[in-house]
Amino acid sequence: MVMEVKTFKVYGMTCSACASRVERATRKLEGVKDASVNFATEKLTVTVEKNKISYEKLKTTIDKAGYKLVEETNLKTETKEVSESRRLFNRFIISLVFTVPLLIISMGHMIGMPLLSIINPKINPLNFALVQFVLTLIVMITGNKFYKIGIKNLFKLAPNMDSLISVSTLAAFIYGIFAIYKIIIGDNPHDYAMHLYFESIATILTLITLGKYLEAVSKGKTSEAIKKLMGLAPKVATVIRDNKEMQVSIEDVEISDIVIVKPGEKIPVDGEVIEGITSVDESMLTGESIPVEKVIGSTVIGASINKNGFIKYKATKVGQDTALAQIIKLVEDAQGSKAQIAKIADVISAYFVPVVILLAIISSVSWLIAGESFIFSLTIFISVLVIACPCALGLATPTAIMVGTGKGAENGILIKGGEALETTHKIDTIVFDKTGTITEGKPKVTDIITNSISEKEILVLAASSEKGSEHPLGEAILNEGRNKNLKLKKIDKFNAIAGQGIDVVIENKNILLGNRKLMIDQNIDITIFNDKVEDLSNQGKTPMYIAINKELKGIIAVADVVKVSSKKAIETLHKMGIKTVMITGDNENTAKAIAKEVGIDNVLAEVLPGNKAKSIKKFQDENKKVAMVGDGINDAPALAKADIGIAIGSGSDVAIESADIVLIRSDLMDVSKAIKLSKATIRNIKQNLFWAFAYNILGIPVAMGVLHIFGGPLLNPMIAAAAMSLSSISVLLNALRLKNFKA
Repeated sequence: MVMEVKTFKVYGMTCSACASRVERATRKLEGVKDASVNFATEKLTVTVEKNKISYEKLKTTIDKAGYKLVEETNLKTETKEVSESRRLFNRFIISLVFTVPLLIISMGHMIGMPLLSIINPKINPLNFALVQFVLTLIVMITGNKFYKIGIKNLFKLAPNMDSLISVSTLAAFIYGIFAIYKIIIGDNPHDYAMHLYFESIATILTLITLGKYLEAVSKGKTSEAIKKLMGLAPKVATVIRDNKEMQVSIEDVEISDIVIVKPGEKIPVDGEVIEGITSVDESMLTGESIPVEKVIGSTVIGASINKNGFIKYKATKVGQDTALAQIIKLVEDAQGSKAQIAKIADVISAYFVPVVILLAIISSVSWLIAGESFIFSLTIFISVLVIACPCALGLATPTAIMVGTGKGAENGILIKGGEALETTHKIDTIVFDKTGTITEGKPKVTDIITNSISEKEILVLAASSEKGSEHPLGEAILNEGRNKNLKLKKIDKFNAIAGQGIDVVIENKNILLGNRKLMIDQNIDITIFNDKVEDLSNQGKTPMYIAINKELKGIIAVADVVKVSSKKAIETLHKMGIKTVMITGDNENTAKAIAKEVGIDNVLAEVLPGNKAKSIKKFQDENKKVAMVGDGINDAPALAKADIGIAIGSGSDVAIESADIVLIRSDLMDVSKAIKLSKATIRNIKQNLFWAFAYNILGIPVAMGVLHIFGGPLLNPMIAAAAMSLSSISVLLNALRLKNFKA
């Protein structure tokens, strides 16, 4: 059975109860293995059997549930977010324009504000009531969406936040019509005129619309990371087709197209340079401010900036396969995913709304039975329904995850999901691969030891000799010569000796360059450097002997050097109380030397690639929460096996695919940053859940009249609406505090 994951936008959801309803409806479909809705991003992620269920079937099911399923591109989604917040803002302004005069008319006289005699309740109670009725009706028509969704869901026995608002405000409105009838027939007109509740209805709808507008704005802000990334890509590319230069849309660039980039232009898609030399600013991807030199054969990345040269390159990755598109997808997937902690809020929200409606009915009926007036009971009913809206509960987790993953992306840390973000803060043991992770992954010359010859001269001869070699150690010597701008000599004769080294003739000098076995086979005395060789070996360095005309003249030591940040990164993790382990297939001497240099706690050397995952499992069997940091294809099983797999951004595609977190900058300092970000996000989620629960736990008993039993005040429905909106806004503002995170 082949499964596939699909993501859609769902419009029309107003709270986490809506999200739960969409999930339940989708899961009932045959062929759907799982469905998860993120209320904050309005995304439905479904895991389905391949070719088993169509988009039309899903759409019909969601439509029947009362919502709208849409397939949209990222750019269309962004436009939708903007229009949604603008629409809500317009609704709020219209509601406010009619609510303010309504409040002045209904309550102004209580604080000494003069009223025209035509609408004065003491002189013309009917006019006083009818003006309020008209103003309230306009606000209710402006907020008609609450009633469309709320009443429909109530009849479907799936009440949501809008159901609470609809029932409470309609109850107050119907009572207001009843009061107007009483005024018309002359039954205590002044008494009924002073207890209309129209202003409560309008104020509740206006405040809740304001809360929803602020939510929409905040949702837009939390996805800024994606918008910024999308804005990095150029819109057009210059390509050569039919021997002509032409500009095409970036979507029309195809693999193997020859792309031209001039100085100052953005590179449209990923590719390989075939002509020209330049330097490229890749800071958008790596965070490294120094431009990277590009020559023929170099890889270029879409959205990076060509600084000073003219280049032609062959497109190798286009569309959704480019590095930038993959980063955007990772961030989107992470923001749309659901952490385990989020499921607590989902379960509560699903049962919360019907329980609240029941509590509102029970409390209002109880006060009626206890002898209180109908108006008193109605106030209780409205207040309980309004203050209990579980909106903040639904926003508590996804908003924090969205901001957390977005902040990670800004810092070059790509977190692939809410679950990864949640698990990372529990890590107590980190296992590092050696080559390419702690070390640079490329051998470099570290020491030059000579015997009656200068370092410069021996390096010139050695580098010149290695011009014809393809061995990594030989390449390291050649690179050292080039880095020091040495003028290399011409080779007259070159012979590679398998497993030993090379035999070269330069300017009539016979040069032997290679390992200990080469020297012994050629009967060259190497005892003069025995102590030096032992020291170098203990430091994890590989000595290369160089003899001129059968006489040993020096040693060039080569090693895979430690990255500049590795030692500091390990020290930072130790300060956080995290144990560090290094795992490598290298020999024990070299492994221990590297571990000692950076301060690693434990070393696992000479481990075969297939056994790395087994080593991870051993730590897990000791009840440790393990993260694995690696970069190679051989690290992929261990990355997948670990509780959290962390891939170095410069590593293989397979390693990156297997990991939960990708460090774009390949800087080990970002490991501790990822853990700190996870801790900050989880702390933020717990704070959000606390505030969301606190408002409801404290607010509902007060709204039910518990304080009134002991002589305390009742909770006015308008105050309840303000408190409900405040709970959502406080949760969103608290989540947005994560944008200030600094590791």
